[in-house]
Amino acid sequence: MSQTKKQLTAKLDKLFSKYIRQRDLINGKMFKCCSCGQLKPKEQADAGHFINRRWMACRWREDNVHSQCRSCNRFDEGNAVGYTMFMIDKYGKEHVEYLQAIKNAGYKYSEFELQVLVDEYKDKLKEK
Repeated sequence: MSQTKKQLTAKLDKLFSKYIRQRDLINGKMFKCCSCGQLKPKEQADAGHFINRRWMACRWREDNVHSQCRSCNRFDEGNAVGYTMFMIDKYGKEHVEYLQAIKNAGYKYSEFELQVLVDEYKDKLKEK
């Protein structure tokens, strides 16, 4: 039975978020918030988007999403200044400008593409 785009999107969001939080762990127990730089236990990690996830062209780009503490992500509007500094330090100004430019691409994923991504992130999580 095939799933709807909405169901696949929800499943992919969950898998992708879990992958990002695992990818960014330090010694399997802690993470460093990309916005404020604080070390926190893995249970306090969110997968924070630099370019808001409503922009589909950037929603599941690994270079757009990093472990972020809940305080910055949920209560400080993503701590945009701190996140921007992190992104420039990690990827360079040109890459940050590139992400800003492609966010408006208006990309729409097909059910097939979403399923491929779901399968990809299931596999990546098995490898971790």
